[in-house]
Amino acid sequence: MMNAVFTPAYGPASVLELRRLPIPALGPREVLVRVEASAITAGDLRMRTGDFGRLSLLGRALMGLFGPRRPVQGRSFAGVVTRVGEDVDRFAIGDPVFGSSLSGGAWAEYVAVPEDGAVARRPDHITPAEAAAAPYGAGTAWSFLNDLARVQRGERVLVLGGAGGVGRFAIQVARHLGAHVTAVGSGPSLPLMRELGADEVLDYRETDFTAVGATWDVVFDTADASSFAHSRSVLTEQGRYVSLYASLGLILQMLRTRRRRGPRALFAVGTGSRERTERVAELLACGAIRSVVAAEFPFDRAADAHRHAEAGSDGAVVVYPAATRAPAVSLGRPLL
Repeated sequence: MMNAVFTPAYGPASVLELRRLPIPALGPREVLVRVEASAITAGDLRMRTGDFGRLSLLGRALMGLFGPRRPVQGRSFAGVVTRVGEDVDRFAIGDPVFGSSLSGGAWAEYVAVPEDGAVARRPDHITPAEAAAAPYGAGTAWSFLNDLARVQRGERVLVLGGAGGVGRFAIQVARHLGAHVTAVGSGPSLPLMRELGADEVLDYRETDFTAVGATWDVVFDTADASSFAHSRSVLTEQGRYVSLYASLGLILQMLRTRRRRGPRALFAVGTGSRERTERVAELLACGAIRSVVAAEFPFDRAADAHRHAEAGSDGAVVVYPAATRAPAVSLGRPLL
């Protein structure tokens, strides 16, 4: 048996419970990872509340109408391989790894993941918390900037939400790709965005980026803070507006601009993969990117961790199995 953070229903952080659950069964091509750290992403917060934004009805239909179909949530993790399936040859017992469990289950002492899934060996000098904070944000930033927007050396990139979970890595990835980076955030986050490599920073509460007289080759909206229509005037002739947030309007703009000359709207669904996670491992290993961890909480304080993440933090919030755990009961103990 293992301890796990359980989400019995959609709701506020107080719905989270600590439960004793069976350790996941292992398939022939799966590895069992003893979790050392797991990050709480913006997507995890939406999953807990059941708030899927503009696609709420579709999200509930896919994820569960009244509560999550997979109540042990959490996707990003770091840990150590403790068991391998009979057909596994990519990992061995004792390997330090990190990655994403696409079906959730990372807010637990153990998680089973496919050996060819979104998993990679953790670089030696990277802590479990730093590794757990990287797969979603860094993988998404790489996918959207390198694969989708195809950022080229010398281009100018604007990152909206530069202090957020994806934005922090977007600044670093854009710099790694050779771009000049302008990051937009709130006043308190400006020093962090500079520290992460932004050439210029803007406080959105004081400055509208469309009014500064500059243009960019890529506007990467990681915070749902703009739109293609709002950003179009500051995009170059070959400019790309790239957003993490799907909407009918954005999809229509993609179709309209697909074959036209001039700025384009772009969107894609970024999911974790082996190749992308290995790329994140390489970027971490060579120092091209780094995680910013703001706070760490044991599993029995998962509710506090969620509240901390919801309050806004210039860094990742991570949960981990506590060395000394309060006893859990089969019906679940509310994490108040």
